[in-house]
Amino acid sequence: MLPLWLNNGVSMPLEEYKRKRRFEETPEPAGKVEKKSAHRFVVQKHDATRLHYDFRLEMEGVLKSWAVPKGPSLDPADKRLAMQVEDHPVSYFDFEGAIPEGNYGAGTVMVWDVGTWQPLSPVPVEGKYLPGTDAEAAAMLAKGDLKFRLKGKKLNGDFALIKMKGRRPGSKGTEWLLIKKHDDYAVDGYNIDDYDESVLSKRSLAEIAGDAGAREWTSSRPAVGRGKLKAAWLADAVAKLDKKRLEEKKPGKKPAAKKKRKK
Repeated sequence: MLPLWLNNGVSMPLEEYKRKRRFEETPEPAGKVEKKSAHRFVVQKHDATRLHYDFRLEMEGVLKSWAVPKGPSLDPADKRLAMQVEDHPVSYFDFEGAIPEGNYGAGTVMVWDVGTWQPLSPVPVEGKYLPGTDAEAAAMLAKGDLKFRLKGKKLNGDFALIKMKGRRPGSKGTEWLLIKKHDDYAVDGYNIDDYDESVLSKRSLAEIAGDAGAREWTSSRPAVGRGKLKAAWLADAVAKLDKKRLEEKKPGKKPAAKKKRKK
């Protein structure tokens, strides 16, 4: 049986995302379907019921999303299970903070990596995949074999998302594999646990969880030392984090109260 957010295999943008959330209680953005795509991608480390990584590609005005239990890898030998979930709004790409208890996905969220992506043509030329078009990307996604190139702070090079054909008992038909291709960016024995730092705020997951102001999109460190950010959209995201943090530090400004997590 297909999930509710799929209709004959076609996603219904943001309907399921909005249905699951109470925006008066969570700092997550309500968002909207965008008219244009900037081909951004984001990986968010999410300490919810179980620690996992959310891999998102900006496509068709939304963030196509997969939950990756073990996180992405730069080792081509690793075939990471990636469970496709509901589309998220593009404005979610720089969400970092805490989702309060009692809300869907309650827990701490870190922007683990961010950058841009490029679809690759499904047919290789002399053994190499060349840049493709958005139409080819949409067709590959529908077919269940999406090839793309990432240019991020941590993840770079060619990858593939391949939908698993075999249906196990209880399967929802949303199981994919996220696989790194062999190229100059491949790293044998890659260990994602060695990289526990936000690309936006430079905080660890524990630091974000312990920040009383983390219910907002905040940064606990000043912009000094980050270096100049070439991408305007990424610079805007960091600036927004810094501005929110400065607001929290103003005299008389009380941070949002933290709720204790149930054991």
